[in-house]
Amino acid sequence: MTQVAGVATIPLANSALDDLPVTLADVVAARERITPFIHRTPLLRCEALSAMTRTRLGLKAENFQKTGSFKARGALNALLRLSPEQRERGIVTLSAGNHGQGLAWAAAKFGVRCAVFMPETATPSKVAAIRGYGAEAHFAPVMERVFAAMEAHREAHGMHFVHPFGDPAIIAGQGTVGLEILEDGPETEAISVCVGGGGLLAGIAVAVKSQRPEIRIVGAEPEGAPTVSRGLAAGRPITLESITTVADGLSAPFGAETTHAIIARLVDDVVLLTDDEIMAALRLILERAKVLVEPAGAAGVAALLNGAAGLAPGTAAVATLSGGNIDTGRLRALL
Repeated sequence: MTQVAGVATIPLANSALDDLPVTLADVVAARERITPFIHRTPLLRCEALSAMTRTRLGLKAENFQKTGSFKARGALNALLRLSPEQRERGIVTLSAGNHGQGLAWAAAKFGVRCAVFMPETATPSKVAAIRGYGAEAHFAPVMERVFAAMEAHREAHGMHFVHPFGDPAIIAGQGTVGLEILEDGPETEAISVCVGGGGLLAGIAVAVKSQRPEIRIVGAEPEGAPTVSRGLAAGRPITLESITTVADGLSAPFGAETTHAIIARLVDDVVLLTDDEIMAALRLILERAKVLVEPAGAAGVAALLNGAAGLAPGTAAVATLSGGNIDTGRLRALL
């Protein structure tokens, strides 16, 4: 397994996409804003996984990012865009864990009060990290009821809501992953992106399609949490009645207008994966690439392993390893 050396490029504007909720200029500005605080994560190569997926595969290792996932990028960008009045009020969000960690980390760096609402089933290590950064951790019985609990708290305490994936500043921050993929892998022909609420998928789509519209972008979503794919089928964001997936990091209970508009316009396909397919990918990433990811972080590779991404043999592909926050006890049970 090797790391691909970075090559700087200057993004070019695409005026045809300037009507989207987030533009390439927003993503470039986000990178300038957050670069002093985050890691530039590696683009790794693994010959074994390339052979298994019949691609020339790169792995964008966001599990090595601050807080263990790409979420730190968008969270920090959103926090840095807040007004002094909003910072003073404090911020509140809902999360399966990774966005909460990213926002708690960002808030701690700038002395902003932060409250995170999660389901009671949230991964203990994610909850511990959120508290470790000094944020408040609150819970609802299941993910589908977290928003209502958070909204009641927000109204009672006058806090500012930072949307976990629909905030344009969040999307722009996540889009910096796409800029790095193009710079470190200029030969890239396709990108398979893990998708829950769609912030990462939308951000990468803006960053990539604005410069290289021929690159195929595919979202990889668990069939037990099909928020984005059902929203695309309905022509609008939808709310799920139930969620059942091993990939808790991809368990968004509802969609957002911003991500929906970008994904519907720019993303080539969103495919559904079974839990078994996601876990098979997780095991192979660990065994062959020697990299540990959480189930959500394996979805992009899973869509390549089962052929759902629809790539021709030999395609220069990149899969996002979106996060690596998994309890050792749960890992033992899953493996």
